[in-house]
Amino acid sequence: MKLIEWVAGRFSIDMGIDLGTANTLVYVEDGGVVMNEPSVVAVKAGSSEVILGGRAVGREAYRMQGRAPHGIDVIRPLREGVIADFEITEAMLRYFINALHNRRRFVKPRLVIAIPYGTTEVQRRAFIDSAERAGAREVYLVEEPIAAGLGAGLQVTEPEGNLIIDIGGGTTEVAVLSLAGVVEAACLRVAGDNFDEAIVKHIRDKYNLLIGPLMAEDIKHTIGSARAMEQEYSLEISGRDFMTGRPRRALISSDEIRSALQDPLRRIITGIQNVLERTPPELSADLTKNGCTLAGGGALLKGLPEVLAEELDLEINVADDPLTCVARGTGVVLRQLDRLSPFLYSSNQN
Repeated sequence: MKLIEWVAGRFSIDMGIDLGTANTLVYVEDGGVVMNEPSVVAVKAGSSEVILGGRAVGREAYRMQGRAPHGIDVIRPLREGVIADFEITEAMLRYFINALHNRRRFVKPRLVIAIPYGTTEVQRRAFIDSAERAGAREVYLVEEPIAAGLGAGLQVTEPEGNLIIDIGGGTTEVAVLSLAGVVEAACLRVAGDNFDEAIVKHIRDKYNLLIGPLMAEDIKHTIGSARAMEQEYSLEISGRDFMTGRPRRALISSDEIRSALQDPLRRIITGIQNVLERTPPELSADLTKNGCTLAGGGALLKGLPEVLAEELDLEINVADDPLTCVARGTGVVLRQLDRLSPFLYSSNQN
């Protein structure tokens, strides 16, 4: 048995995984970020059996949202960064592991998984159990703020304060880092999904038009912004009339979408300010010099860095390729497991 395990490990590709509410990204040492797929799975209704021979995961399932016939459920197995459906998360992880290994049997990679700050022991155990059942031989968990800081190239192991803000799909991670640890932090339950929900609500309330999450996300990316732009834009959208039930179009503007986004945006800013108020004075002094690093998909919202700079009175630096920042940080952990293992949660500790 030990020989089989050694062989399985020897021919496996170790992986760093940003297991997000909206998207899952996979990092490997020789290839960088090799997978970026929506965290969506299509299963037979009432079961955890993935359809299409186990291939309806990621983009394949994402395209089915709002379009699947009876008998098929399209599920996002993570909610606010933590596992909401154990079996389907396991199926999703198994799909990513098998896809990376060309569906070879008996592979058992090491996995480094980024998890939200402040997860409970039960939630951490759920991540580890899902990964082990999906085929991992060893599992290491790193808190997302630390992974984001490492991926952004911050010197998080030094005795100096760094502020990282990672706006994902389900959560916004705000943390002051020093000596490879989190000094002050908050995991805010408001992020990209809340922006989408605010857009859906605005379109319904103003136009009596029902739109789906895919349309809301497209609106956010196309004309969404956190502050007034030099040039405002309009966009024609389609949905179902709330009163008649018929398909209908409407023309919306960027300024009204900006107004719709103000509530979740204000909640994020308030959460950041609360963390800064709890930060020790010595580290606050460091932040005036180092500024703040912005990561995650939310960093791409037009005008957001400028708004945060005004509200926080800090320099805001957007990380290179903010969408992959956390995944690249898991890659740093993979390369430096010996040095960073004291700061990780591990399956070997259980």
